[in-house]
Amino acid sequence: MSSGAPTERIVGLGAGAELVGGDDRLATQDMVLNIGPQHPSTHGVLRLRLLLDGERIITAEPIVGYMHRGAEKLFEVRDYRQIIVLANRHDWLSAFANELGVVLAAERMLGMEVPERAVWTRTLLAELNRVLNHLMFLGSYPIELGAITPIFYAFRERETIQAVMEEVSGGRMHYMFNRVGGLKEELPAGWTGRARHAVDEVRRRLPDIENLVLGNEIFHARTRGVGVLSPELVHSYGVSGPIARASGVDLDLRRDEPYLAYGSLDVPVVTRTAGDCLARFQCLFEQAQVSLDLADACLERLQSLPPGPVSTRLPKVLKVPEGSTYAWTENPLGINGYYLVSRGEKTPWRLKLRSASFNNIQVLSELLPGALVSDMVAILGSMFFVVGDIDK
Repeated sequence: MSSGAPTERIVGLGAGAELVGGDDRLATQDMVLNIGPQHPSTHGVLRLRLLLDGERIITAEPIVGYMHRGAEKLFEVRDYRQIIVLANRHDWLSAFANELGVVLAAERMLGMEVPERAVWTRTLLAELNRVLNHLMFLGSYPIELGAITPIFYAFRERETIQAVMEEVSGGRMHYMFNRVGGLKEELPAGWTGRARHAVDEVRRRLPDIENLVLGNEIFHARTRGVGVLSPELVHSYGVSGPIARASGVDLDLRRDEPYLAYGSLDVPVVTRTAGDCLARFQCLFEQAQVSLDLADACLERLQSLPPGPVSTRLPKVLKVPEGSTYAWTENPLGINGYYLVSRGEKTPWRLKLRSASFNNIQVLSELLPGALVSDMVAILGSMFFVVGDIDK
């Protein structure tokens, strides 16, 4: 053993390290960290491959496909009635909205006029489903930042809406209430009154969540200025929904390309310009309030409509004429589109799904570099995605 001073050597040069005072300083070494594919900070099975310099993220790669269920290929061997049961499952928090795109595409190809009562009921249930979706994220996002209490308030409100959704459809998550040509059946007697009461109850109690979360200085410290998403990135990656509107991108298909009864409604679009985690949460909260107001307007309209059918009589074997169409809707998490190609058979030749979460999550590769690992969970949770919607 040498009796002289020990020799120091650099074992790796981190991306953020600088040699100070010559080459005798031990620099940091880059580390690859896998977040997932099983991790409590994600809504499902997502994997992020991070390259770190200390606690600073250098690169981030979202790795998807762990939940892939091949929905688009299954669509091709199911008839138009059976497709609905598959379509409502890719975003399990937005089942009713997922069903809508399929039936709207088929009805457009058939040139079918849906009864007015079904149109307004679809609009009402779509907005109640939007509230359910948003309440889940309004409660679960604070958990990822260390606050467990809001989830209990959010689930109390969810159960109030769930009760009326379950009564009308028989389902709590996968409603299966849409049909090509209208709806499964008429609303139960007295249901509109119970639905109005549920909407009023949730609206009255929403300030509890607002005070608990948005009135918390720790929540503001963890989210303000964190994960800023620019409008340019929104457009480059096709980001949509409340995430895009939080960055100042004023786009909402309910107002800009109306479908169902939205053309007869005044649809306020909630936007922010900060583009950070806080702005995304604020957009989600205010959008839930807007949906409650739209649900009220639909209920008023339904009560004024005379009794009538809610579906169109269909042949035993439903065949869609040859051709193609693209039906897109403003789902709770963003733009959801179905590109339907038919060859005149009872099954589609091709049914391509454009899901909101798939595009929204890709922007993480641009959003996470430069952030700290501690902020990564805050950014990831604020993207409000469902992994089944990514993997389809």
